[in-house]
Amino acid sequence: MSDDSKGDGPYTYARAGVSIDAGNALVRAIGPLARSTRRAGADADLGGFGGLFDLKAAGFTDPLLVAANDGVGTKLKLAIDWNRHDGVGVDLVAMCANDLIVQGAEPLFFLDYYASGKLDNAVAERVVASIAEGCRQAGCALIGGETAEMPGMYADGDYDLAGFCVGAVERNRLLDRTQVRAGDVILGLTSSGVHSNGFSLVRRLAADKHWNLDAPAPFAADTALIDVLMAPTRIYVESLLPLLREGRIHGLAHITGGGLLENIPRILPDNCHARIDAGHWPQPALMAFLQQQGQIEPEEMARTFNCGIGMALCVPADDAAAIAQALQAAGETVYSMGTIETGQRGCTVSGDTGIWQANAAWSASHHD
Repeated sequence: MSDDSKGDGPYTYARAGVSIDAGNALVRAIGPLARSTRRAGADADLGGFGGLFDLKAAGFTDPLLVAANDGVGTKLKLAIDWNRHDGVGVDLVAMCANDLIVQGAEPLFFLDYYASGKLDNAVAERVVASIAEGCRQAGCALIGGETAEMPGMYADGDYDLAGFCVGAVERNRLLDRTQVRAGDVILGLTSSGVHSNGFSLVRRLAADKHWNLDAPAPFAADTALIDVLMAPTRIYVESLLPLLREGRIHGLAHITGGGLLENIPRILPDNCHARIDAGHWPQPALMAFLQQQGQIEPEEMARTFNCGIGMALCVPADDAAAIAQALQAAGETVYSMGTIETGQRGCTVSGDTGIWQANAAWSASHHD
């Protein structure tokens, strides 16, 4: 090697772009946030090589563990570009915790992975604070995580997130495809917005249509468009757990990537088909805006966005009204979307003229 490659003076990790002191300072700062998520079975103290959870202390007798991991996707890019870091942690927890509850599992503990090229403690603390908020909403403990500072891996100011959540369900309360049956009613719980899927299309529309994201939303004059788009994903754990413990729900589908068309079939047995009438709930103003801006066909909406429904429930017809009432009392907005019929496993979403801005009656199907 030439002398020029050696540099002057001794090398340190900080010279390579990694600050051990900054990482330690962040751990100290987020300690109280983790402790705020304590629950039975976990004390949520950080600093060890692994986090502990006591299933017996949490009250389980014959549990199955259920695990999920996910990220926030390209919604993070908007968070970074528009300094909206205070909700993405809720998104991160929601994408994992909602995936656990659909199998009947109570979220127990959560771990996060935060990676950046250069650690910005102010931003990282905001992100972890929102992760802690998501954990509180989901009733799970933030028991650990990893902060990775990797110079050269990310552009300046960029970061990425991954979340890992473990839950438990008593063996006789596990939700699987066997409980759903023809005649079940499909209930829908409203979403809080786009949630965390479809943002590659949202960002493409924003760029091509030259949206002013700082300006008031055309359909919500008191809120900036960026804040409508960045609304955190709704977490449905608290409202659904009591009904799950009572054994009143046959199936649950978290409406994420693939929309209504592709997520609902994931919970159906081979001889069941979900038939949904898009006219049974109002199209949210944000969804109507996205559809109009992109001239998106109803069929594409049904397979790309949640279309205003973040969670779908399959429930017995004779208990549907009482279940809807219980969910409304728990703070959910509930719509009866359709029914389960005998047929090829899949889902059909349809609407009359005018539904989702359609010029004629339409129907879209997906078979799993």
